[in-house]
Amino acid sequence: MAIIINLDVMMAKRKIGLTELAREVDITLANLSILKNNKAKAVRLTTLDAICRALDCQPGDLLEYVPDEEEKGGAES
Repeated sequence: MAIIINLDVMMAKRKIGLTELAREVDITLANLSILKNNKAKAVRLTTLDAICRALDCQPGDLLEYVPDEEEKGGAES
């Protein structure tokens, strides 16, 4: 997938654990873990808003676009 969720990086910068963030954002540990481990297929904007509030960051601090290999320019000769 081309969108990377850097939640673990921002959590480390803010020195906050998964349990504390889950409690503050009011999301289950399981769902927050899915986000943290880049297993999510979608993120609700309300969830992203709550995470940004809790971590005092911008959505761009959490989301990163990285093109897949096949999107980078095709086959080499």
